[in-house]
Amino acid sequence: MPLPAPENLNVILATDCGSTTTKAILIEKVDGHFRQTYRGEAPTTVEEPVADVTVGVTNAATEVGELAGRQLVDENGILIRPAQGNRGCDIYISTSSAGGGLQMLVTGVVREMTAASAKRAALGAGAIVMDVLASNDKRKPHEQIQRIRELRPDMMLMSGGTDGGTITHVVQTAELIAPARPQPRFGGQYRMPVIFAGNKEAAPHVQKVLGDVVELSVVENLRPVLERENLAPARDAIHDLFLEHVMAHAPGYDKLIAWADAPIMPTPGAVGDILQQIARQRGINVVGVDIGGATTDVFSVFAGEGGQSVFNRTVSANLGMSYSVSNVCSEAGFPNILRWVPIDMDERELRNRVKNKMIRPTTIPQTLESLIFEQAVSREALRLAYLQHCEFATTLKGVQQQRSVGDTFAQQGGGASVVDNMKLDLLVASGGVLSHAPRMEQTAAMLIDAFEPEGVTELAKDSIFMMPHLGVLAQVHPQAALEVFERDCLIYLGTCIAATGEGKEGRDCFRYRLEGGGLREEGELKYGDIRLFPLPGDARTKATITPARGVDVGAGPGKTLDREVRGGTVGIILDARGRPLKLPEDRQRCRETANRWQRELQLYPEL
Repeated sequence: MPLPAPENLNVILATDCGSTTTKAILIEKVDGHFRQTYRGEAPTTVEEPVADVTVGVTNAATEVGELAGRQLVDENGILIRPAQGNRGCDIYISTSSAGGGLQMLVTGVVREMTAASAKRAALGAGAIVMDVLASNDKRKPHEQIQRIRELRPDMMLMSGGTDGGTITHVVQTAELIAPARPQPRFGGQYRMPVIFAGNKEAAPHVQKVLGDVVELSVVENLRPVLERENLAPARDAIHDLFLEHVMAHAPGYDKLIAWADAPIMPTPGAVGDILQQIARQRGINVVGVDIGGATTDVFSVFAGEGGQSVFNRTVSANLGMSYSVSNVCSEAGFPNILRWVPIDMDERELRNRVKNKMIRPTTIPQTLESLIFEQAVSREALRLAYLQHCEFATTLKGVQQQRSVGDTFAQQGGGASVVDNMKLDLLVASGGVLSHAPRMEQTAAMLIDAFEPEGVTELAKDSIFMMPHLGVLAQVHPQAALEVFERDCLIYLGTCIAATGEGKEGRDCFRYRLEGGGLREEGELKYGDIRLFPLPGDARTKATITPARGVDVGAGPGKTLDREVRGGTVGIILDARGRPLKLPEDRQRCRETANRWQRELQLYPEL
């Protein structure tokens, strides 16, 4: 059915089919603007005994319809379209991460170059990368073949060689795949989908080796020259194959694909798309995070060289708040988690709480102590996930740069991180521990402590994890997606203004003056201080921050910052704790410091 013209769209139904629940939202035009009006959810029905994902979709749509007073599903269990009166919707769109999402294996010639580009393409398309094979990954050929046999990915992405570069190494990789005869996770009778996005001159040779073994698709080289990536064709091919092979073989998805008015996207891919759209529209740098029970996704969009925005996504497997909680503690270390606990708690009690969480991973905190424990663990999970992201989101490696004598100290080599906290404009949070924190101040504090933003950064959270829906909507109606994103999706927490550098506790850090929006405050902060000024709603205030010598708050070391900043449900947070954040090693002093900070931010009024 052809899509209605954008001006004729009034009612949009969107679903996100997750592993556990299917979430549906209704977007309607109200007074000329698109607003998210109702939401509902139902258990996902992709597993036995139902084994039909559309049952969960119709259940979630029925719930939304009942809340909205609009009949969305007819007596045969089919979505009603187009909208007429209080029946039906104009379009239906969906994302999916059911069944573990999209799982991929990627290959390249050099791990740090073409293999890294292939990994970026797969992650950007919303996949979970199970492994990266490369000629220089120090594994012997028989070990690599064994690895390919063991894994059962949904598809593979092959890269390698710049155009006109090596053919031999690319063909060698194909010769590893051929004898391994990889089997896809779904649809045992089908051949493994493989995308080749490497040296175009090697494509006929790869076709010859793999043609009879796998379902090979050839697209443009994702690294045609060392200095440039061309990831879009590979990402598009991944999305197409996701629909044709992965989704089509999952229970009920053939029906869901026929229902949807836009291609179904992997959930993380849709989140990445909406963040890129926002960054482009507002001309800002954005970081988004989604912390789950088992994994944590981090997305970033930063302006690169020549103003071109660079998008990166990483999935930190084993960093999460339920099934992965023991791994977070093991990687971060108990002292690092304990430093965020402002109450009397020793390492032994912390270990007991971790063990309890491992036995009952899906429980939610019932006491204040449990809440403080969970939020301490989340700070470390987020910090580690962000560190991994910064290490991955780099400029291209292997690029030759022309240097002059003047660049000897200033110019950075390839492989420098594109993530710059001083240039970060907006930090968006989603995921249970952040979205469902009892107080917004707690969400803001977790973000600041884990990500350590510098200069002026707006903080926001995704109210009901609506970003995936809006990512797909942006493909069909970008204006509607942006309107709902700004008005209903994001809850602005406020703005953090933070000083960089390290200083001795108690020394001058910066003077501040806040005027406007009902605020009239001025004073001075010493190193180690943090202060909150409530500024509700969309109110704005003019901030004048005069840093001490050598301290940077966004205008340069020692230079005064004059800027209008927005408030939110929390307000303006002035952070003079320096970067990187350090707490005393002595447990008693550390606890006193954490307690002082939590009082300033009003995190736990009961304490």
